[in-house]
Amino acid sequence: MTKTITAGRFFEDFTIGQLIEHATPRTLDDGAQALYLSLYGGRFGPQSSKVFAQNMGFSDRPMDDWLVFHTIFGKSVPDISVNAIANLGYAEGRFLAPVYAGDTLRAVSTVLGMRENKNGESGIVYVRTEGFNQMDACVLSYCRWVMVNKRDKDATIAVEHVPELALYVPATDLVPPPVDFQKFSAVESGSATYFEDYICGEVIDHLDGVTLEDAEHMLATRLYQNNARVHFDGHAQASSRFGKRLIYGGHVISHVRAMSFNGLANAFSIAALNAGRHVAPVFHGDTIYGASEVLDKVVFDARPDVGALRLRQRAFKNVSFQDVKEDDPSSLILDLDIWVWMPKR
Repeated sequence: MTKTITAGRFFEDFTIGQLIEHATPRTLDDGAQALYLSLYGGRFGPQSSKVFAQNMGFSDRPMDDWLVFHTIFGKSVPDISVNAIANLGYAEGRFLAPVYAGDTLRAVSTVLGMRENKNGESGIVYVRTEGFNQMDACVLSYCRWVMVNKRDKDATIAVEHVPELALYVPATDLVPPPVDFQKFSAVESGSATYFEDYICGEVIDHLDGVTLEDAEHMLATRLYQNNARVHFDGHAQASSRFGKRLIYGGHVISHVRAMSFNGLANAFSIAALNAGRHVAPVFHGDTIYGASEVLDKVVFDARPDVGALRLRQRAFKNVSFQDVKEDDPSSLILDLDIWVWMPKR
């Protein structure tokens, strides 16, 4: 007797308004943080030093914001994107509270919209995913849209709807971490560059390229419990559009975040994910480079210790940022719009 195991949701299995509670809650610990730092080499103060973090007012070392994001994202994969062709973009993301070692995270998604692709073989599903800790406090909320295969090419859906998502998160909706940014040490952080030193329009080349390896990518993706088949099943992907496994787009996001220490060492907390898209696929052996452009700066009357920088972070493959030609976008793989917190003098 053969037991049938579910293959996950296909496009026609979703309905607009559907609420999906994801298994399995995940307790993050110091081991996860250590492995994450080992994979990407991030050097930001609060994640590197418990003393640094507690001197600022954190109760412990906060988990890296993108580690939290990838963990919540990973919870949603078996129900949303295990049969995905590609994760296409993000919007309306807000980081709402620090996550510490020992916190247990769970995720819930709501289907916001759907539309079928013209080829009739797949469709786009729009969802909002929220992550909660063990006290039922929401620590993260974001939207994403993903291209999902159909099980049956002849299947139809009752309603098509593309939701209107904000171009960016308003600064008034940002939630600062509950700490005093003036109590951090510029010596220990590695930079004496403050909020006031950045100029709208300036572009920061993060310099350090990274060549992607399958082993590291697969370890990272397993860390997030992301089981999307496009990242693991080389046999199945051999007959796919690209002919090989894809690198998880979040792996690139985390590498760019670690690179951004060069020039943005004091931006040790992400406030919001305004928008983002994975422009092109990335594979084993590709070398990636990152750069950030300052799009906006916001001060808050109630918080003289901190300001918010809006950044456009881009990643390129197999060409350094200095060699990127503006009229040739072929090397662009990631285009991310985020808010970060930056201490003021």
